Amino acid sequence: MSGAVLHSAPRINPIEGLADAIQAALGAAVVEIVDTYGELSVTVERAALADALETLRDRFAYQQLMEIAGVDYPERAERFEVCYHLLSVTKNHRLRVKVQTDEDKPVPTVTHLWPVAGWLEREVFDMYGVLFEGNADLRRILTDYGFRGHPFRKDFPLTGYVELRYSEEQKRVVYEPVRLAQDFRSFDFMSPWEGAKYVLPGDEKAPAAPTPPAPPPPPPAPPPTNTPKTTEKPAQTGAGEPANTDAAKRSRAKKADAETVKPARAPRARAAAAASDAPAKAPRARKPKSTGGDA
Repeated sequence: MSGAVLHSAPRINPIEGLADAIQAALGAAVVEIVDTYGELSVTVERAALADALETLRDRFAYQQLMEIAGVDYPERAERFEVCYHLLSVTKNHRLRVKVQTDEDKPVPTVTHLWPVAGWLEREVFDMYGVLFEGNADLRRILTDYGFRGHPFRKDFPLTGYVELRYSEEQKRVVYEPVRLAQDFRSFDFMSPWEGAKYVLPGDEKAPAAPTPPAPPPPPPAPPPTNTPKTTEKPAQTGAGEPANTDAAKRSRAKKADAETVKPARAPRARAAAAASDAPAKAPRARKPKSTGGDA
């Protein structure tokens, strides 16, 4: 058991030498023993199922039957597997026992070993249609009265075979065959914006849409360069050379001479310039002399 593959979920503590002990106790009844992820699964012959489970209960202390589950493999000749999950309370260990069968071959009942098996076998019979020989009350347990088929089979249709409704005319629940408004079993998985490859009813009357022209190809990308950018020349910086170097030099020299040579002005000349700049005053009007005759 040391080489068993561990599982991420909490696993059951393995028991050293358990597989060899079960193989020796059951003998030819064992078809296969698989130890995967720390879980031990024992496949036994269908006819020897009851004896094998009784041995595991009495000699290996697997006191409780926790579950009976069904599995469907339609590609196999014996398509069904019935799995019995056992628990040892004293050893705190779980064990899985499996048998294979088909729709016609019954599996021996274990209701004489665990009375709870009566309900569990009825559930497997209801969901998968597996028959259990010796079960005195093998009836459906989950589906309704008159239900047709077994829902957990892989070939069972999702819509079922019959449907029920309340009839106002008959004032009771009635069963009718399933009537599909459309064929749900054929699907068109094409994207709607891509358009269907077939012509929908009515589209043959519409004029054909013109085919849009293909867009021009994008310009080719410039080849990548690894040379660093330099500014050794004036043309690379964006600054051009002066239009006339000699004329610029003469203009700068003339401006410098004009600023250095400034003739001094005479004080009288400055006064005359100030007087000329002042506004002229208007002459005062004389008052006329009065005469005696005016009195």
